[in-house]
Amino acid sequence: MSKGKVLLGVLAGVAVGAALGILFAPDKGWNTRKRISKKAEDLTDDLRDKFDEFLDSISVKVDEVKEEVTDITEKAKSRTKEANKEAKTATA
Repeated sequence: MSKGKVLLGVLAGVAVGAALGILFAPDKGWNTRKRISKKAEDLTDDLRDKFDEFLDSISVKVDEVKEEVTDITEKAKSRTKEANKEAKTATA
């Protein structure tokens, strides 16, 4: 299971637990709705932050892979040039 799915599951569980806790708490309706709204905003902000961190980590990984592919490509080009030179000297 990927880290993103686990994180999303944990955040969803926390949100449901917080909502149920607030709904079953003995308080006035307007106060309960206010607390639910505040919790939703907090969870949304947390989720947005985690998603941004996830995108940043994916971006870093993509950049690393691009660099590796570039290095491998350059090495392959270099080896091909060397092999061509050796083939020309061998046939000459």
